[in-house]
Amino acid sequence: MGVEEIVLLNADDEAVGTAPKNASHHKDTPYHLAFSCYVVDTEGRVLITQRALDKRTFPGVWTGSCCGHPAPGEGLRDAVLRRLRDELGMPDATLTSVLPRFRYRAVAEDGTVEHERCPVVRATVPANGDVHPNPTEVERAEWWTWERCLELTGKPESSPWYRLQLAELAPLGAPRDWPDAGQTDLPPALGW
Repeated sequence: MGVEEIVLLNADDEAVGTAPKNASHHKDTPYHLAFSCYVVDTEGRVLITQRALDKRTFPGVWTGSCCGHPAPGEGLRDAVLRRLRDELGMPDATLTSVLPRFRYRAVAEDGTVEHERCPVVRATVPANGDVHPNPTEVERAEWWTWERCLELTGKPESSPWYRLQLAELAPLGAPRDWPDAGQTDLPPALGW
């Protein structure tokens, strides 16, 4: 597999180029395209993961189900389904756009910066679905109640983007009830 590329963005969220993912994450990380996904089963539980302890950025933090970077020319739906397969061994899910405008900037303890336009997607799966975490990406994966997910926001082991996303998701109610925000507000650089 070749070098993974990220899509660089301007202030209007338009694509302005690409760069190698690993080499781009440092103390002055350029603004780029990403996504976050929350897997919700038909019983309303949410799959919460702990990032692998040897990940270069934000190792060991607890966060949503998976996240990633759409490849140049890749739509959001395909990017999310790819990461669900690669990170969690999940073959399929029904996707819904829930926070298409989300963006954030966060600094890790080592000074590494994340600076992303990061639409948030819900992936709905059947209850008791199999999860097979990729150990290079995920240290642990657990099904949690929504109440426990909300409690995690007050703990330092949660990722900064998780805390910011939950501040916007909590007012939407239980995860199964999050409304479909549609694709209109996705960044210009990203199709569905």
